[in-house]
Amino acid sequence: MSTTVPSTGAAGDHRAISAAALIAIYMQAVNISIPNAALPHIQATLSMANDEVGWVFSSYIAASAVTMSITQWLAGRYGRNAVYQAALAIFTFGLVLDTLATTSIQFVLARILQGAASGPLAPLSLAILLEVTPARHARMSLASTVCSLLGISTGPAIGGWLSEYYGWASIFYVSLPMTAFIFMTMASLLSEKRAERSQPFDFFGLTTFSVGMIGLQMLLDRGERLEWFASTEIWAEAVASVLGFYLFSVHVLTTREHFLRTALFRDRNLVLSTVISFALGFVLLPTLALTSPMLEELLNYPVDTTGYMTIPRGVALVGALVLTSLVPGQVDYRPFLMGGMALVVYANWLMLGYSPAMDWRPVVEAGMLQGAGLGMLLPALARAAFGTLDPKLRPEGGALINLSRLYGSTIGIAVVQLFFYANTQAVHVALAKHLTPFRVAAHGAGPIGKPSLAALNGMVTHQAATVAVIDQFEILMFAMLVVIPLVFFLRKPRPAG
Repeated sequence: MSTTVPSTGAAGDHRAISAAALIAIYMQAVNISIPNAALPHIQATLSMANDEVGWVFSSYIAASAVTMSITQWLAGRYGRNAVYQAALAIFTFGLVLDTLATTSIQFVLARILQGAASGPLAPLSLAILLEVTPARHARMSLASTVCSLLGISTGPAIGGWLSEYYGWASIFYVSLPMTAFIFMTMASLLSEKRAERSQPFDFFGLTTFSVGMIGLQMLLDRGERLEWFASTEIWAEAVASVLGFYLFSVHVLTTREHFLRTALFRDRNLVLSTVISFALGFVLLPTLALTSPMLEELLNYPVDTTGYMTIPRGVALVGALVLTSLVPGQVDYRPFLMGGMALVVYANWLMLGYSPAMDWRPVVEAGMLQGAGLGMLLPALARAAFGTLDPKLRPEGGALINLSRLYGSTIGIAVVQLFFYANTQAVHVALAKHLTPFRVAAHGAGPIGKPSLAALNGMVTHQAATVAVIDQFEILMFAMLVVIPLVFFLRKPRPAG
């Protein structure tokens, strides 16, 4: 891989490069969640159906996961600086296309392009940070994680405020000054040595795995709308998913070298941490994807207020992350894993008590508890994953953990969207079967007309949607609950040195 270094040794250059790299990490993360609170405005403008809302997030994340997997190969073949600048340029182009979209398909395609460009930004930014600050690796790694989580946590608040007062297109314009600063800083202060010869990359393995994941994602996203296997498209997506995973499994078992080396799966801690990381991703973003629509559409909060209510969750998440990271390495990490999981489960249990009659306090309290639990989990999970892993395998292990969290979020969003609309219909049918003109009239002053029945049907739909949202928080609670026993199978890390 090529080596990117400051063109001068000035401390000011180091600080500017570090600032640009951290801003890039923040920008990549904030664009995941920034449309969250702005969804009502985006839906209204683009005539986006309710079951297409999940694509706003999953398209960006899935595209990012694919390109993140090949970042190391791209940097080795074309040079890290060239790949970084190209990713920034494409990312900026994707931002512009987001604002120009006039249909939901155009918007999703722009998000895919933007997500694909964002994939290399975080790993390359972290690599640059570690190179310009060789004596502060632990601090810079923590700073990059904090910036990433701040981006995800503050995205809804920024997006809600901007979309309410300046239109939803402004949520993408806000990233343009950041991309300009990053591009000019890196272009002027970084010089690149000759790239080393890149190692062969397992494109067949990545392609088959991606086909399997994308097929599964599309099946979950489109199944309800197309009445599942009554549709030829759903059959095609199911076959593509099964075939992709089958070919990937055979490839892993019969090939010595592939993009996920077999040696990774011989480390028990890494395998268990990957499963836990998937569950963490399953909870992290789907909670935001459920909470904002609930607040806006069911509780009638303005979109900017909805965004503000996510801030305490982010503050608790980052605070718990920093405090847990300061715990000495010789302290056993497993109690922190258990404590973080318990907090997440308890927070989701509190979310089961949400009702149309509540105010903002239960949402903020549950969000803060969940954020604190997730913040404890992240550093403890990193220590669990890498404490027993061969140092030579840590870069690939880190990529595996990140992929599992990203795909956990995409699958989680698809699952909660799927069950939300299915449960809404089921609860609506269960409630509406008692809603007939004769039965209503028996409890009223006389016959009831069609306009009044329509109003009653709206009330039933509102109640059904409320019940369905609460049911999805129960799914998220069980997703974390089922992985708690895995902590007991984790081994203590090797002693330092």
